[in-house]
Amino acid sequence: MRWTSSVLWAAAAAMVGVDSVAGQTTTVLDRETGFTFSSYAGKYNLGTNPIQLRVAVPSDARSNEAYDAVVQIVAPREVGWVGLAWGGGMTFNPLTVAYAGGQNVMISSRWATQHAAPAMYNGASFQVFRTGTRVNGTHWQITAKCTGCTSYQARSGGGTTYVRPQAMNRLAFASARQGPSQPVSNTSAIPYHDVHQYWNHDFSAAGNPNFAALVQRNLG
Repeated sequence: MRWTSSVLWAAAAAMVGVDSVAGQTTTVLDRETGFTFSSYAGKYNLGTNPIQLRVAVPSDARSNEAYDAVVQIVAPREVGWVGLAWGGGMTFNPLTVAYAGGQNVMISSRWATQHAAPAMYNGASFQVFRTGTRVNGTHWQITAKCTGCTSYQARSGGGTTYVRPQAMNRLAFASARQGPSQPVSNTSAIPYHDVHQYWNHDFSAAGNPNFAALVQRNLG
């Protein structure tokens, strides 16, 4: 996620469309992985084929405590990359970036302190599932467990911010039609986003009582 100038980035950000909606998540049972997801349909154009951004969490996850989450992103092939912001904005929260690289899908965690190039972020890590991850003729999809996405220290010396597992949380996403410069690398530079949106994501609908067992099954 690298750009040559924060000034150019700010100018580009001012020109893209922003859509802010609340509470428009649905519950999806993914029969392939077995997870129940809370899902948001992110519009990247005026068509009817959205980007699906899904989250699953342990049913016994507690507020103000760290917990793992499973993220699933399903995007049409024409989408070059997708980024999910766990704190509801570009800066000072974990950013999950995913894109297709040939017949594989790349995922990485990044962090931005300004509206410029986000750096790689080692506070969150991913384990990609063999099931629920693919590239076909119409879509690319990735499903992965994230450790570190739901709790983070926004600023040095500050307190820990937690994504609440039984409540609405403000999330955001960005995407672009143009793909990364090196799509087979999960550290590749990516171009400016075309669109970004904010919404309130219902984590209370994302609970899975057999979360740990499902993770092991899908990693196996």
